[in-house]
Formats: sequence, structure tokens, C-alpha cells
Amino acid sequence: MPRPPRCRRICEEPAFGTFGPEQGTDREPVILQVDEYETIRLVDLEGATHEECARIMDISRTTVTEIYESARHKIADALVNGRELRIAGGNYRLCDGSAIPYCQRMCEKGCCAIVQSTKIKRGDNVMRIAVTYDNGNIFQHFGKTQAFKVYEVEDGKVVRSGILDTNGQGHGALAGLLMQNGIDTLICGGIGGGAQNALRSCGIQLLGGVSGNADAAVEQFLANSLQYDPNVHCDHHDHEGGNCHGHDEGGCCH
Repeated sequence: MPRPPRCRRICEEPAFGTFGPEQGTDREPVILQVDEYETIRLVDLEGATHEECARIMDISRTTVTEIYESARHKIADALVNGRELRIAGGNYRLCDGSAIPYCQRMCEKGCCAIVQSTKIKRGDNVMRIAVTYDNGNIFQHFGKTQAFKVYEVEDGKVVRSGILDTNGQGHGALAGLLMQNGIDTLICGGIGGGAQNALRSCGIQLLGGVSGNADAAVEQFLANSLQYDPNVHCDHHDHEGGNCHGHDEGGCCH
């Protein structure tokens, strides 16, 4: 039995739902599904790559390509053959802010819009903090964490946060994932020496040996009151690789 298609994440419902020629037509309308509309918005209007679009919509890149090609064909059909174009239906869900850190601008409804790069420019007043995350708390094994909670901080205050899925990556590769997403500081529990070296080579500050509520830990860090272990070690992670698999223009990791 085939698996049901993955629900596609979209920023918000289209503002306009029907387009058509001035002259009346008896032809059947073309139905552009909302997820197809979203790929057109992200790729053709916002300039996202198919890979960036896939991350934002929480689907695979090949699925994005399939949806995009279908959408382009329907739009061409409506324009060339003078058919009414209606935007409706599809397998989708509204974004709840979980597209962060792939999208950076939060709209009033808590959803996101694309920027041209997933890397954030670091500045004196802007930073990004990641916490190994599990059900509200700090996950205690860096190399096996399934997700990070990412906090964007401006002028010493958290302005937005969201979940970054590791997609099954582990150990040293996680340092590259964090670097690619513009992380300045990592708060975690136990972490092995290899992963520490990878984080160090990527220029990411490590605050290890921390437990408890993730949100509270970030607030304590911003208040300069976070208790952490500068000599944190985790025997379980001694085998973690020290290679950071991320790449950026500065070449901090190879």
C-alpha cells in the first residue's frame, strides 16, 4: 500500500483565488492547487532554489520539481487556451513558524518568507543560538539529537524561534548543519571531543553540560547566568568524527 503524500507546508493562503480572460469562456477552469501556487511563489517570485523551496515546504527536492512542473503547465494552459485559473485545494498545511531557520522574516500570522541565503549575517546585535532539543528540554547526547531549537536574538532578546530537524544526521556532521544555518552558539548536554573540535573549527561557541528547560537555558545565557561545564565530555561520543562537513565562502570547514 503506497504511503500518503507528505503534507506540504505553505506560508499563507493565496490573497487572490481566481484569474481569467476578459472574454467569457465555456471551457473548464484550470485548478492550481495551493501547494503548486506556493512553489511558483517561492521559486519564480522569491527566487528560491528547488532545494531551498523543499526545506521551506518540508518536502523532498524531487517533489518540489514535480509540483513546480505541474504548476507551470497549468498556468501555461490557462494563458494560452484562455481558461479561467482557480487556486484551490491540495495537500497542505499553514506554516506555524517551524520553517525557521530556512525562512527568516516572520509575518504577522507567524509564517515565513524566503531570503536568498540560509546563512545569517552575524553582527554585534544579532545572533543565533541552537539547543539540542527534545520535548521542551535540552537533549543530553549531542551526536544523537533529532532536532535543535534555534533562537534568533536581536539586541539581547529572543525575537523568534523554531525547530531545525537534523534529518538523521549525527556526530561531526551536525557541526556543519549548524554552521550552514548561521548558528553562533550551541547549548547542549554531553558532547564528545571530536564534535567539540568540529564546532570549534566552524567558529561555534559551545556551552555544554547544561540540562533542563531549553527556553530557560537561553534566557539564562542572555542574562549571563547560565551554568555550564567548560570541560564537558561524553564518553558515549568518543567515536564522534572531528570533520565538519559544511562549507561556506569563508572556508572555515573542509
